[in-house]
Amino acid sequence: DLLEYSRVISNRDLFSECDCNEIIYEAINNLRVLIKESNAKINYAQLPVIHGNQSQLIRVFQNLIGNGLKFRKENEIPVIDINTKIEGNKWIFSFKDNGIGIKSGYRDRIFEIFQRLNARDKYPGTGIGLAMCKKVIENHGGKIWVESEFGEGSTFYFAIPIEKERD
Repeated sequence: DLLEYSRVISNRDLFSECDCNEIIYEAINNLRVLIKESNAKINYAQLPVIHGNQSQLIRVFQNLIGNGLKFRKENEIPVIDINTKIEGNKWIFSFKDNGIGIKSGYRDRIFEIFQRLNARDKYPGTGIGLAMCKKVIENHGGKIWVESEFGEGSTFYFAIPIEKERD
């Protein structure tokens, strides 16, 4: 994970038009075993085409969906709702889950590398995933944030600029 984190670069030459419907398909396919084991429901409508690095964006989608699956409530089927909207000159993506939520004092810390909020034996991981998401979204000229109620789930948002027409 650390090696992959270090490889996230801001090379705009690797950016192209990316269909987020293909991106979510790949992310869900990569998580299919976990989705099946948890009987999770992943809901989304038609997603936009954006300008970006497809492989990096797959990692973001995969990480946000994966966290919704990992940090689920016991004895409850995980449900993740993915939506988009345009706000000004940005696409706003939201990934809402019905999981365990995040205590308010930890919401900023979760995007820092190696920051873990839960015991490693209960929730495995390296503490790099959300830091990588932040780095990727910043490379795309955007920002990422979370709104959460402890015990009630979380909604992760990220904003990506809408590319202007090129000459």
